[in-house]
Amino acid sequence: MSAAQERRNLLERRTVVLAVGAAGAAAALTACGGPDGSGGGAESVEQPGSGGGSGAVLARTADIPEGGGVVFAAQKVVVTQPRAGEFKAFSSTCTHQGCAVKEVTGGAITCPCHNSAFDAATGDPTAGPATRPLPAREITVEGGSITLA
Repeated sequence: MSAAQERRNLLERRTVVLAVGAAGAAAALTACGGPDGSGGGAESVEQPGSGGGSGAVLARTADIPEGGGVVFAAQKVVVTQPRAGEFKAFSSTCTHQGCAVKEVTGGAITCPCHNSAFDAATGDPTAGPATRPLPAREITVEGGSITLA
């Protein structure tokens, strides 16, 4: 085998190794999700009202369970009702690695990627690798409707 053929074979092997490594890295990053909420596994919730932007009605107050909450994937917000008649809203993007939180149960907002949990009343981390709270989002509760401000 000539020197040119050996060099070409070496370059072809390097290309294959780099391509496999890049594909593996892309798969790992996709599994963790990103700041846009992709890959995090948050369930989509059917939205009442029109549009998903600011000022749109997210839900009726009756739709948010007491002691629980609902994740609104399209708006990247989670609305909770820690106590009867008290509604809170937080970003649904986990502060650990940007995955979308998935559910609210037992007073905790949970992220499926690395098992971080956040207090449904404050957004403060209570478990997992996340160390920063979920940022609060502004909502308006009026006439039985919850609107993203």
